[in-house]
Amino acid sequence: MEPIDKLKVLSEDSQYDMACACGTGNDDRRTRGTEGKWLYPVSLPQGGYSVLLKTLLSNACSKDCKYCPLRSETNVKRCTLNPEEVARVFMEYYSRKIVFGLFLSSAVIHTPDHTMDKINSVAALLRRKYGFRGYIHLKVIPGASDAAIAESISLASAVSLNIETPGKKHFDLLSNRKDYMKDIIHPLKLMSRLTSRGMRHSRVKCTTQFIVGASNEKDGEIIKYMTGLYDRLKFQRVYFSAYQQGLGSPEIPGEKRFLSVPEQPFMREHRLYQADFLLRKYGFSGKEIPLDKDPKEAWAEEHPEFYPVRINRADREELLRVPGIGHVTVERILKSRSEINMGSLDKLGLKGKRLEKVRGYVVCE
Repeated sequence: MEPIDKLKVLSEDSQYDMACACGTGNDDRRTRGTEGKWLYPVSLPQGGYSVLLKTLLSNACSKDCKYCPLRSETNVKRCTLNPEEVARVFMEYYSRKIVFGLFLSSAVIHTPDHTMDKINSVAALLRRKYGFRGYIHLKVIPGASDAAIAESISLASAVSLNIETPGKKHFDLLSNRKDYMKDIIHPLKLMSRLTSRGMRHSRVKCTTQFIVGASNEKDGEIIKYMTGLYDRLKFQRVYFSAYQQGLGSPEIPGEKRFLSVPEQPFMREHRLYQADFLLRKYGFSGKEIPLDKDPKEAWAEEHPEFYPVRINRADREELLRVPGIGHVTVERILKSRSEINMGSLDKLGLKGKRLEKVRGYVVCE
């Protein structure tokens, strides 16, 4: 097969490793570029969007992850790109200014370290042969050796390894060939240690992802582990991917229609992203976040003593607890009230239902 033909197969299969299916805007959902499904639009930290080349190196997997349609016992079309093919195709797109970076993952080809050797070879070619100094995100394969992980970190801008489930008991329902502590938790801790402040590669970002709903985990367990990933391991982001029924083995809980809340899988994923945002941006603790409805509004209903918040006197943290008010609006409030006393909410740019929601929790003295 030609490299582009392989990309057509592998980028289609990489859809199962795509987070943010449930965003509120069209740009936040699982979408791909028009020229090829391996062109993947992503939001940038400073605002706006750009495009990654996102693909698997191979879909020829030796593992048995029971939630995954690419597991070894399934009958799918298999193919593998070699490192030079990936590097050459990427540089062609990069030279045409179509992409700004690479996101490379893979099924497990023979062994974890054999796969990591191929993944790291792509990054090494781009860095050393082609002189590329831009963004490279490499997926760490569960069970990879410390040396292979360290090499990835030395070559990448970001690395990630899917934690998959919150704990061994849930993980063991999804795989007979992987060890949770050895293949998942140990590499996550190593990634954290090698990229911690003061280390040579502290600039490299670490992320992970939960597979939501494949096992019989509860949302509270995910939030507990998520809190640890942020507080103890200092990971930059935690992502969530809703298990899609019909893709996995009939024996796993996800195929028995288990949900910890009576909502569709993508809605559950959406609530977890809301909880994640409250943890990272709003100063909430894991114990404060209910997930049976909008977490911020639910917290407000459970703590009526906190309200109303006084628009002209409340500090930033208090304002961020108001349902309907986000970081941008808070900054607008702080700037406006430094100049004049705010007698109404008219200058905040809020409209409709959002404005009415805010009115129920604030006073303008």
